[in-house]
Amino acid sequence: MKVLHVYRTYFPDPPGGIQEAVRQICLAIQPLGVENTVFTLSPHPEPSEIQRPEARVVRCRSWAAPASCDLGDAASLKRFRRLAREADVIHYLFPWPFADVLHQAACSRTPAALTYVSDIVRQRLLAALYAPLMRQTLRQMRVVVYNSPAYARTSPVLQDPAISDRLRLIPLGIDQHSYPAKGDERIFQRLGIRSQDPFFLFVGVLRYYKGLTNLLRAAGKVPAKIVIAGTGPEEGALQSGAAAIGASNVVFAGHVSDVEKVALLQRCRALVLPSHRRSEAFGMVLVEASMFGKAMICCEIGTGTSFVNVHGETGLVIAPDDLPALETAMNRLLQDASLAARMGLAARRRYERYFSAAALGRNYGALFKEMAGSKSSVMAS
Repeated sequence: MKVLHVYRTYFPDPPGGIQEAVRQICLAIQPLGVENTVFTLSPHPEPSEIQRPEARVVRCRSWAAPASCDLGDAASLKRFRRLAREADVIHYLFPWPFADVLHQAACSRTPAALTYVSDIVRQRLLAALYAPLMRQTLRQMRVVVYNSPAYARTSPVLQDPAISDRLRLIPLGIDQHSYPAKGDERIFQRLGIRSQDPFFLFVGVLRYYKGLTNLLRAAGKVPAKIVIAGTGPEEGALQSGAAAIGASNVVFAGHVSDVEKVALLQRCRALVLPSHRRSEAFGMVLVEASMFGKAMICCEIGTGTSFVNVHGETGLVIAPDDLPALETAMNRLLQDASLAARMGLAARRRYERYFSAAALGRNYGALFKEMAGSKSSVMAS
């Protein structure tokens, strides 16, 4: 079975959450006999084809990327049309307006599914202009996948009655074997963390919606180190803010390698994801924490974060921008190591049930097999 996955950017270009989600889907379904191809755009698409462990990556030129919306040209439409004919199933990752153009231009009889990852939150004018085209594309899909029950309830796009009969829940997930088995503990010396020191961990791109200003403000009431691992557009402002309020227990780790991230996840008391805006659509770092058996703290923002992290079971879920609640949650897990450990074990069990490679492969594999069968029926007729 041949599946064509479609998203605006992919490895080896700079990584992001949706690219990693595509990679994990490919890894999960590959053992089921699926031949994966990823169609993408790149500002530097040479070579035009790359064979990666999880998929063949076919790249066309991205000529512009207004509002992070990569745009291709006639050559990319032609290349996509050919790939669509060869595939048994087309799988789009949304939103990406140029993918709507690709789909309409291909005029393909190949059955198509769409994984709807996130609403367009910040670019409201773009969202309004794009809405009619997106609705048309969604209504043409055999299946529209959503990743958490809360997102289906709160997304105005997924509330469209015209697609209610084709919605299907498939949580995102991670193949544990795609991560290093052992972490590089030299990072603790670099960060000044002793073996006996409990610490809280944030991992991610430092963006406006991550709620990290709240984490800095809470730091003064939490007698433990807080490691912020990652880089991004808010990095300078956050470092200046930490210095201004004297948050000396906050450690900015900068970019960390995969083996360094594994070491941090293995040793932290709990993972903290204080994202306070719906731009945090799922929170893959919560799945990472679950995979390593760690308790979590996150905010209830009507997305997948409180689906991965169940309040009182795998961690604590607080209201967004509630500073006292954040301080209380962190101190509770700091002072009660056995509670943090029990929640971590529950998080691992939830990972195995919903977010593991086995669960991801089983769900997407069944979907694609069902759709490929429908293509065979159409071709036979």
